[in-house]
Amino acid sequence: MVDVKQYLNSAEEKMESAILFLDEALAHIRAGKANARILDGVRVEYYGALTPLSGVATITTPDAKTIAIQPWEKQLIKEIEKAIMASEVGITPENNGEVIRLNIPPLTEERRKALVKQSRQEAEAAKISIRNIRRDTIDLLKKAIKEGLPEDMEKDAEGAVQKLHDKYIKKVDDMVGAKEKEIMTV
Repeated sequence: MVDVKQYLNSAEEKMESAILFLDEALAHIRAGKANARILDGVRVEYYGALTPLSGVATITTPDAKTIAIQPWEKQLIKEIEKAIMASEVGITPENNGEVIRLNIPPLTEERRKALVKQSRQEAEAAKISIRNIRRDTIDLLKKAIKEGLPEDMEKDAEGAVQKLHDKYIKKVDDMVGAKEKEIMTV
């Protein structure tokens, strides 16, 4: 006998990971205010290995327009500056010999619209992923009929998968709506 719950739990786990991926992607979109997570992708050359910036420095946001980076070793300041300049962050670092500061410039209306468009693209990718998970799970359930799953149980399970799908699509819409509001707030 086939366990329907196993299919549903697997589908929910995969949909949850799609939401987590979207959350991570949206966090990297700069919304005009300081957010240390925009530096997550920056890697610094540290004793011959590429190390995440958070692994060699303390990153803080003293105010809404500034990110402060305090290296644990002073000789890393030049390496950190070089890594930030080479990254996709798009902000020129300033240093006073001890602390590197990134001043977040205000976003233009055109840039805000481009960031909203980028957010929507990320959301659409997450929705496609969730739809694919639904389709794959329903296909597995249909194959399970051949293995002895009663058709009425399969139809109930399809309904449950659809409810999961709707729940996660709504989460995606809520997340992207909040991000758009954050981006468009001046």
